[in-house]
Amino acid sequence: MENKVLVETKDLTKEFPTKSGSFGKNRATVHAVTDVNLQIFEGETLGVVGESGCGKSTLGRLIIRLLDPTRGQVFFEGKDLGKMSIEELRSQRKQMQMVFQDPYASLNPRLRVRDLIAEPLITHKVNKTAKEDTDRVEDLMRKCGIRPEFMYRYPHQFSGGQRQRVSIARALALNPKLIICDEPVSALDVSIQSQILNLLGDLQQDLHLTYVFISHDLSVVRYLSDRVCVMFLGKVCELGVTRDIYANPLHPYTKFLLEAVPIPDPKYRKDQKDMLTGEIPSPVNPPSGCHFRTRCPYATERCAKEVPKLHEVAPGRIVACHLFDK
Repeated sequence: MENKVLVETKDLTKEFPTKSGSFGKNRATVHAVTDVNLQIFEGETLGVVGESGCGKSTLGRLIIRLLDPTRGQVFFEGKDLGKMSIEELRSQRKQMQMVFQDPYASLNPRLRVRDLIAEPLITHKVNKTAKEDTDRVEDLMRKCGIRPEFMYRYPHQFSGGQRQRVSIARALALNPKLIICDEPVSALDVSIQSQILNLLGDLQQDLHLTYVFISHDLSVVRYLSDRVCVMFLGKVCELGVTRDIYANPLHPYTKFLLEAVPIPDPKYRKDQKDMLTGEIPSPVNPPSGCHFRTRCPYATERCAKEVPKLHEVAPGRIVACHLFDK
């Protein structure tokens, strides 16, 4: 049976106008996300990886329309989010939620945990009484591993892992279908990371959730994701099933990313690896043709002149590189 497409993006692009130079007279454009075409299937976890500044977080915000795209479209269950009115989008947001990187910054320090988790319920008028809201909060706290008697504490009275559990509970309040996880464990201790990852996995199985898991930690993405999308400077380089990507990376950038992962073997020296050299190009003035060509050892004249298109080199395996052009 073919998987149902929950979210689809078509030529999704986001550019940020900026001012530079003396007194901000010169105008420039930051090319954050460029022509991204993705399909996210119901019930899966799509991992999005890449270096800092590659557009991962911007892509996540575009998918749930926290940011409006410069051009392109986002479809949720076949509905174009860009054509929705404010009221229609407000109703649609119940199906799309986000867990942010810093749980302390994303939680209002003036509100108690009970009010933080109940806020979506109150905003969308899900229940008729405060008692029903409180009962729902208790249930969510138990599911996320927080003792319900702590609901009247403030965020600063919790540890980082507990605060992230509160954030997850809040994201689940409206029974969403899609959750964007924007580096949800990068600010946590390693031991706590595994607990949060296990929690996300259990919740996905119990509630049939779909995740877009954004991270720069390749080991975390490997553990949780069904498919992996590799991005470089706003563009998709490679997309495929997780085990295939890690066992046989095709795009040169993906190979370098995986080579950069430390190997727990003292006899394996760093100079035995192929290390990625050069500086990351500026998103204000990206290279012509392939954005990765200035750092790629396989670059040719064609790479400077022609933008590589995404090619399906195997079922479900997509690569944007002239090495794989037919």
